[in-house]
Formats: sequence, C-alpha cells, structure tokens
Amino acid sequence: MNHTRLESCHESPLKVYKFCFVPEKLGDMVILLIRFGILVCLVASISLALHSAFSKPDRWFPLPEHIRAVQNTSVIDNRPTNISHLQFGIAGSANTWHGRSNYTKLWWDPNTTRGYVWLDKKPKILHSDILVPPYQISRGWTRFKHVHSASAVRIARIVYESFKLGLPNVRWFVMGDDDTVFFTENLVTVLGKYDHNEMYYIGGNSESVEQDVMHSYNMAFGGGGFAISYALAAQLAKIMDGCLSRYFYFYGSDQRVWACIHEIGVPLTRENGFHQFDIRGNPYGFLAAHPLVPLVSLHHLDQLSPFFPNQTQLHSMKKLISAYHIDPARIVQQSICYDHKRRWSISISWGYTIQIYTKLLIAADLQMPLQTFQTWRSWKDGPFIFNTRPMSSDPCQQPARFFLDQATKVGKSGSITIYKRHEGKEAKCNREGTNNEEVQRIRVSALKLDPEYWKNVPRRHCCQLLGGGSIKNGSMNIRIKKCRPHETITI
Repeated sequence: MNHTRLESCHESPLKVYKFCFVPEKLGDMVILLIRFGILVCLVASISLALHSAFSKPDRWFPLPEHIRAVQNTSVIDNRPTNISHLQFGIAGSANTWHGRSNYTKLWWDPNTTRGYVWLDKKPKILHSDILVPPYQISRGWTRFKHVHSASAVRIARIVYESFKLGLPNVRWFVMGDDDTVFFTENLVTVLGKYDHNEMYYIGGNSESVEQDVMHSYNMAFGGGGFAISYALAAQLAKIMDGCLSRYFYFYGSDQRVWACIHEIGVPLTRENGFHQFDIRGNPYGFLAAHPLVPLVSLHHLDQLSPFFPNQTQLHSMKKLISAYHIDPARIVQQSICYDHKRRWSISISWGYTIQIYTKLLIAADLQMPLQTFQTWRSWKDGPFIFNTRPMSSDPCQQPARFFLDQATKVGKSGSITIYKRHEGKEAKCNREGTNNEEVQRIRVSALKLDPEYWKNVPRRHCCQLLGGGSIKNGSMNIRIKKCRPHETITI
C-alpha cells in the first residue's frame, strides 16, 4: 500500500498536491499542528522582545491618557516641583464668578498657572481676558443624594473631575474657592518639600476652635485651600462617587473630601500658611504677628475689614501683593528689635505694617497676635487655635501703627519698603515720655529671602536700627538681617 501511494506521487502535480503530505494517521496531523504552533510562538516571542527593546511599552498596552501622560513624564521630569506641576481646581458658581474673579486675577498667571474654575452652569457674563482661569462645567453631580447643599457635592467632586481631565505633568491638585488668594511661589515652596509619588493631603485648620470642633481638627478647610498629591488623587478617584453617596449627610464639600481620604487611611499634613480665615472683624493683629511659616493663602476676604485703612479690600490686596512680588518668601514675616535708649519695642511685619510700643515688651508677647478679631460663628473673643493678647483700651498701651506705602526692588537681591504712620480715630496718648509722634515714616532695607530658607529649621530674622536709631525729618531707618549665631532678641 505504501509503494502504491509513493508511485502515485509521481503521476501528476495535482495528485501530489492532494496526497503527498497527507499524514498516514491522525496523530501525525496533531504532531504537525503542535510543531507549527511552537514555531509561531517562538517567532512571536522574539518579535515581542525586539519590539519591547526598541519601543515604548505603552505602544503595545496603552494606558488611559491621564495616567499614561504622567507615567511617561514622571520618568523624564526630575526637576524640583515648580508651578507647572500644579493643577488648580477653583470652586465657583455662575452667579458669583464674575464678581469674585477679581481676587483670582490677583494671583492667576496665564503663562504659568494651570487649571480651571468649576461652575454649576455656563456663566451669563463671559470673561474676554486671559487673566482668569478658563471654566469647566461640573457634570454628574445632580444625581447624588444630599441633606444640606447640592453645591457641596459638586465642589467635592472637583478633585475627581480635575484628575479625570488627564493634564500631563501634574504632581499636585490644589483646591480652593473663588475668593481664595494663593501666593503661588510660597505654595510651590511648601509642596516642594513633599514627594508627590506618595499619598499626601496638605492644608490647614480653621482659626476658630468652634469650627474645628464642629467639623474636624483633622480636616483641611477648603476655603484656605488644600493640596492632594497625584498618588492620592489616583486612589481617591476610584472611590469618590461611592464615597459621596455614603456621606450624603455631611455639610460641606471639604468635609466630604476629608471623609473619603480617611477611608484611604491618609492623615492631614498641616501647613500653617494655609489660612481659612474663619475670623470676623479686623485681621490686623494676626497679619502683624504672622507665624514663622510662608504665607500660602488667604480666604473670606469680603467678610473681613480691609487690610489697609481707607482702602477697599481689593486695593488692600493689590498693595500687599505688590510687596509679595518683590520678596515672596518674606511677605508678612515678623522681625523684632528694640530702641533701648527710648525704651521702644518695634515689630515689623514685612510688606504690611510696623508697630512701635513706647515700652519694652518681651519677644514672646510681640509674637502673639493682638486680638483685633472675633470668632467666625459666634463673634466671640475666642477661643482660637493660637494664643492672642487683648487690645488695651488705654491709648498709651496701644502701638503706633505704620502701614506699607511703597515697596521697591533694589538691585538683584534687595528691597526698600517704606511705611507711613497711620493716624486713626483712636484717642491719643498724652502721657509724658510715651510720645513717638516724631516718627512719621520708617524705611526698611532687606535682602531677598531665599525660598530654600523654609526647607531648613527656620529662625526669625533680626532687625537693626540704623544711625543709632536717629530720626531725621520724621524718618527712621531699619535693616532686616539674619541673626548672628549668638544674637538674641532681648529687651
């Protein structure tokens, strides 16, 4: 039989095609298929290895765009954190955005800042300039159950919606309100201390204890702004909608975000430069004795007295920011010095105000804010999360106040700020030996404060009276400087 088949293979090409390679048994066919499969797998493996060696892996297994972009650039971009690594999510509404956007214009830079203001609907008045962030319309928030405010649900989802946009090179998602003013260079300095590849939730508390008790001491209050690292945002996006459904009974958006983050197990990292400003009245006392941290944000500006006398709050902020642009790291940083001959205590809040007391006060008292404000909800004299000292009704016990008049850059690394005496409506002190009215202007010189200063253990700068504290034509000159190793602020 085999001989006959072999002969038939020589009869014609057609018969060869039909019969020469037909196996004798079914098992032979299986063996051929297995060998063919092994050959195909071998070729595919070699091809995959070569392709992997000379091409990017996401060409074979593409990731979602918002993850792929960050994954690729995180390997390439090893620079320190800068403003381009931040994505802002500003909570606003169509009804209030046109008016409140004036505060956002103070800090938004279309050439460097990235992000959006998130609105509930398309605004009736559209901005024609680029000095404000573009807007996005929040989606999908109306389906969530709520007890207090539907807008709180919408604003809480801004973190989620910002992440889903998939902007490249984002390390931090920064949330704030449309009346929050950020000091972005200081914000970058603060966030630059932390690794965005780890899960961080960074912000500050309310200044009023009653607010922290009502909500949480472990919560970043949203008006002061808070920052979420990319690593945390990626995890938060996975659970956000389900989490919002679970916490429908919470009051605010920041409380919802806090609860969801705690389900992931990440605590609040406090940075005291984020200011919710849950206070009423005049914030002067606080800003005149700002804590030894970089100023990151201010909030509730329309609920507070103007920072500068006889000016609107918007003009006050413009003046403060004019000094900030000259020396961002130094803005409202306090320095203390004494005129021992006259027995004066002098406290400088750089870029804002100077106080002169006609008595010697210890540094611990001068670093404690005068209570020129009340609590947020009850309008009471406390308690606050920091100590305060009462504002005396005796005009002789009150400091003479000088407010910023001019701020000028000097050379590449210096500044001159001039502060003019403010004559308020308060009664004057006529007691002998307590008059300092001869001083009408104070000129302060300083070198620019390096942002790297905040990466080390900070030490308050000292100040020195120039010319032995002489007063010429109503002017006094002071220099702010680094304290010498063994120098102290002693009365």
